[in-house]
Order: sequence, then structure tokens, then C-alpha cells
Amino acid sequence: AEDEPVDCSEILHQNPESASGVYTIYPFLKTVPTQVYCDMETHGGGWTVFQRRKDGSVNFYRGWDEYVEGFGNADGEYWLGLEFLHRITVRRDQELLVELEDFEGNKASARYSSFSVGGDCNGYKLNVSGFTDGGAGDSLNRHNGMMFTTFDKDQDNYDKNCAKLYLGGFWYEKCHDTNPNGIYRYGLDGTIFAIGVEYKTWKGYNYSLKSISFKTRPAL
Repeated sequence: AEDEPVDCSEILHQNPESASGVYTIYPFLKTVPTQVYCDMETHGGGWTVFQRRKDGSVNFYRGWDEYVEGFGNADGEYWLGLEFLHRITVRRDQELLVELEDFEGNKASARYSSFSVGGDCNGYKLNVSGFTDGGAGDSLNRHNGMMFTTFDKDQDNYDKNCAKLYLGGFWYEKCHDTNPNGIYRYGLDGTIFAIGVEYKTWKGYNYSLKSISFKTRPAL
């Protein structure tokens, strides 16, 4: 079943002329397809985008089941789903790329040479290392080794629920240096601390980004 790709890198491998856009992948079972946005250009392409914010059109303050299964639209804002992410990263060693943009048009990125997400049995634990700076700094190091937390499933290291405090769902520690699934706000706003789409090492806790995306592909 060579024609049923498990990720975007396989689509690019099958057709090197593939353009960036929405494709169907089968990371779980041949009978369970899911749509995803593939970045076929950046650093050689083949990136499976598993998180994307760009306009505030999708609500990311959701419960555990939705973060496991995925939500949103592949041609817009979405979260691929923790189970899909686990299935993709368990098959082959992966690298991670985080891309950011502010409301002034400035862009930055962070890249990690090793990235994986554990299974349901260990809370979809994040493993990320091998940081290379693309101007954004390293806001994920703090989250390495953490399990995923939502408002209805608290697996962080804080005595309160970080997802409830910062209105998102993420691999919270106690609590975050980045909150990509927080509330979509517009730029600099210190009214309510650190609840926006923030990336601390680039813009601090009070600047909510215009766009952020997380993408993964097999490491070379």
C-alpha cells in the first residue's frame, strides 16, 4: 500500500513535484485517513504541520478527547491530534520546526533535531532536543519530558491546572515558556498575563503572535 502515505515526507518522496497544501495521510490505520497541511518548501519540504494558528478562527481551548483526536481545518487553523502525532513520531526519528510571525511581519523559527510524542499510556509525553536557533530562541526546553495537559486532564507539574490558568492545552510544566494553543489575541497586551499565543524567548509573555506553526518530518 505504497500509495497510502503516513506523513508529508512520504507524499514528497512519491512525488518530488508536490506543492505545499492540504493532503490526506494515514498515520494510524489504512482505514483512518486524516487531512493535514504539508509544507513542501521550507528547508527542502516534507513537513507535516501538526499545529497552526494564523487568524483566530478556531477555538483551541478544548478538552482532552479533542486534543487526542484533533480539531480544526487543515487549510486553516488546526491541531492534528496527539494520537496521530504519536503514530507519526514512533515510526521514524523526527525533527521539529516551529515557525513564528508577529503582527509587524517579522518572522523567526526554532528547530529541534529530535522530536517525539509518547503514547496514551504515558500521557503523550513530549521529547524534544537538539535545538538550533532560527532567531526565536528556545522556549521548548522547559517543556521537554512533560505530559500533555488540558482543562479536564491535569498532568502538569503545578499544584493548579496550567491549561485552566493559561487557557490552552499543551505539554505544560509549571507552567510555560510557550503557549501556542492559548487565546488568539493581537500583539502586545499585558492585561491578562501569559494567556495568549506566546513564545517567551522571542517576544515575551505579553505578546500574542500573529501566527505560529509546529511541523515535523523524519530526521535525516
